[in-house]
Amino acid sequence: MKLAVVLRTDLANWQRANVTAFLVSGIAGTVPSVVGEPYVDGSGNRYLPMFRQPVLVFEADRAALRRAYERAMQRGVEQLAIFTKELFETPHDEANRAAVAAVPAEELDLVGMALRAERKVVDKVVDRLARHS
Repeated sequence: MKLAVVLRTDLANWQRANVTAFLVSGIAGTVPSVVGEPYVDGSGNRYLPMFRQPVLVFEADRAALRRAYERAMQRGVEQLAIFTKELFETPHDEANRAAVAAVPAEELDLVGMALRAERKVVDKVVDRLARHS
């Protein structure tokens, strides 16, 4: 399995960080096996667990992000999180879901997505995208 995040290149730095955090929370919150055991330092302090595997972060312009989204949908990726431009304006979780529900899939103004799938599937979805710099 492989985890990947795709962010639109025209986002501000704070938006990139915010979108990434929201997107990966969807995967962490719904796929228990993807998260490891809690961390403990040498003094006995406990810390939250994190993903067991690396998260690859890519960047794409609007068209390339749309292409990656379409590839994910065509390949039946079930563990897919999306973030649309409208979500920057919504005040809470219920409003977020309503904003997404109001727009047909082909009209979503995507600014980011995260997916977890078999390695070959993820590689096909992110084909030709550059790693985030």
